[in-house]
Amino acid sequence: MKYDWKTIHERLQASQRILEQGWQPSPDETQQILKHRAQRLAKKPQVLEQATDTISVMEFELGEETYAIELSYIDEVCPAKQITPLPGIPAYMLGIMNVRGKIMSVLDIKTFFEIPKKELTNLSQVIILHSDLMEFGIIADRSIGPRIITVNSIQSPLSTFSGVRKEYLKGLTEKQVVILDANKILNDPTIIVNEIFNIT
Repeated sequence: MKYDWKTIHERLQASQRILEQGWQPSPDETQQILKHRAQRLAKKPQVLEQATDTISVMEFELGEETYAIELSYIDEVCPAKQITPLPGIPAYMLGIMNVRGKIMSVLDIKTFFEIPKKELTNLSQVIILHSDLMEFGIIADRSIGPRIITVNSIQSPLSTFSGVRKEYLKGLTEKQVVILDANKILNDPTIIVNEIFNIT
């Protein structure tokens, strides 16, 4: 193959001048560039107009059902050990326990939803809930762990849902996880718990 070295040399010199001077497109080239750019942008996936809202929850078991509470209302989760029963307490209270130097009431909210009670096991956990004015623990038969749930996946509570405290329910997910309204539970004036105090 015979090369036209003169033409190649001229092209190399032209390229070198462009690099040294900085390339500036001609008006026709500019229009072509803008046209290609518009075509590329038109092919990009459309961005959702509104981001999907989510909430972070802690899932746990009560009986044979899965429940969840928003993490923003949870201080910690600890083993259900050394719960001391007290005489004359309501049926929904198991007793009190020492949590990091605080005497805290422990509730069994299965009573609110007519779920049969069961003996505590090694899997039983106490979920510590808090608000500005209230703090207590609730018993979970087993802690499943944190999850992120999309808000639009939460359905209204079923009208057939049994239990005397349906107002404590925030909704039900597509996977049949019952979302509890921790704010209503913590601020229900009918729930009487022992005052929390520091051990000295």
